[in-house]
Amino acid sequence: MTTIRRLSPTLVNRIAAGEVVERPSSAVKELVENAIDAGATRVAVSLVEGGRSLITVTDDGVGMAPDALELAVDRHCTSKLGDDDDLLDIRTLGFRGEALPSIASVSRFTLTSRPKGADSAWALRIEGGNKGQPAPASHPPGTRVEVRDLFYAVPARLKFLKEPRTEQAQVADTIKRLAMAHPQVAFALEDEDRTLFNYPAIAPTLVEDGEDGARLERLAAIMGRDFAQNSLPIRAERESFVLTGHVGLPTFNRGTAQHQYLFVNGRPVRDKLLVGAVRGAYQDFLARDRHPLVALFLDAPRGMVDVNVHPAKTEVRFRDAGIVRGLIVGAIRQALAAAGHRASTTVAQAALGAARPLGGLPIGGGGPRAAAWPSSYPPPRPSAGLAEAAAAFFAPQPAAAATLAGVDQVSARAEMAPIEDPRRYPLGAARAQVHETYIVAQTEDGVVIVDQHAAHERLVYERMKDALAEQGVKRQMLLIPEIVELGEDAARRLLARAGQLGELGMVIEPFGPGAVAVRETPALLGDTDVAGLVRDLADELAEFGDHLSLKEKLEDVCGTMACHGSVRAGRRLSVDEMNALLRQMEATPHSGQCNHGRPTYVELKLADIERLFGRR
Repeated sequence: MTTIRRLSPTLVNRIAAGEVVERPSSAVKELVENAIDAGATRVAVSLVEGGRSLITVTDDGVGMAPDALELAVDRHCTSKLGDDDDLLDIRTLGFRGEALPSIASVSRFTLTSRPKGADSAWALRIEGGNKGQPAPASHPPGTRVEVRDLFYAVPARLKFLKEPRTEQAQVADTIKRLAMAHPQVAFALEDEDRTLFNYPAIAPTLVEDGEDGARLERLAAIMGRDFAQNSLPIRAERESFVLTGHVGLPTFNRGTAQHQYLFVNGRPVRDKLLVGAVRGAYQDFLARDRHPLVALFLDAPRGMVDVNVHPAKTEVRFRDAGIVRGLIVGAIRQALAAAGHRASTTVAQAALGAARPLGGLPIGGGGPRAAAWPSSYPPPRPSAGLAEAAAAFFAPQPAAAATLAGVDQVSARAEMAPIEDPRRYPLGAARAQVHETYIVAQTEDGVVIVDQHAAHERLVYERMKDALAEQGVKRQMLLIPEIVELGEDAARRLLARAGQLGELGMVIEPFGPGAVAVRETPALLGDTDVAGLVRDLADELAEFGDHLSLKEKLEDVCGTMACHGSVRAGRRLSVDEMNALLRQMEATPHSGQCNHGRPTYVELKLADIERLFGRR
């Protein structure tokens, strides 16, 4: 007969540690969250061997008395839930009461604390789950947690840790995410006497439009000054949800989505909802293998979000995910549309970086590199590449009548009120065409270089999108309906979106349990893999809550058609044609980049050009 027995508390805590403490960064996350909940204004973290040998977290929070020390390391003991024990009304980062006993059960653990106003501190030591008694200690007001020899009590777990540098990077990323959400707290990280970063506390400040200046300053410290200079503020509300933050200009992008951050009620979370929503918002501006930089902060009504999904508390579940997704997509698109003529500073920086001389024949004779470049001039640096540089976006201006529908119509003049000095136009006055590909224009305070093919490609693409929006997507009926087997859940998700898919030209009907019949497809797609497309749509609805594949395929076709119908590189243009193209760019939204994500123009300020030649 099988005997059922009760596991010891130490073993229970070690089992729980498998979920709560996966690696050093998991322990650091829990300890730093406790410090923030304790009202700390400064949190300092120190590591040895990436946290494997030692983790120390010190804060200046409220501290704990001796009796509280003992309770704090008991399983499911917490001060963070209200008297009603409502798990849908969580107002702190921690609340489960699992972290400290789990960490203490797999390490040599010391908890030292002194309440504010107390005369002395107390320390409690635990080794592998065996708890001692609180003893007097020396410590300033606040709390210090030492975690030595993490996982020494479960040696098998040590085999799964990475090398110290990798673990250190994970810890740094964890702290940075918390630092983004709490700019009023100072954060510092050291690894074996080397300071990795030290972010001072930032007092709350508001700029002219009500934007949180402290948050942007902290984001700039973590994500880089280029992000702060080339991002757009976000603020939107929907049904008591409030979304704020910053999103990067579309071509200020990276090759992975690791620089996309979502915070829910001050808690860093990793959610597929964010990836899908951001991808949907930028799908018209970026290639699929490029990802924008974003930091979004969502304040959600506590009854509408469940943070008690996983012991690590990195996942949340929304009561209505559709509201959140629509809020994110709508807010980002609105910000992109309102960006106006703002151009990314890194476009010019990359161009100037490429133009800086790397040495050559000296002035006045002599051998190669005989004359040194002036010492006051910045040293040459390699170009970061325009693919990594951000592009400008244009908001609609007073309508221009030049349609540029085809190669022969480029010379049409825009019916704008003429400006006495054409250099006062945002993109200036055309002065020359170089290599039958690039238009050089003069502005009031600089020079603009335009890629004529990329620019006209974007204009044609935007016009095609407008036509599709006005006239709808034309469909083609299949001679024999395509039957696609999906499974009941996937089929149900697809059929629930049948109306939206129909607007995009795909007509589907139920065909027995777990299958759909495709009767019509978008005419733009021509002969396509219908079954493969339907399965992709079902997968994306499950993962992201949106049907991105169909939209992207339609946009790919439009992009290809726009590319082939645009002014080609190598075609000579008259001055009137060049100016017509510039005026139409100024009147067309998002014309600062082509639909492949490349900049359509580079603007160089006169001061930068003068600096390039040593005149400043």
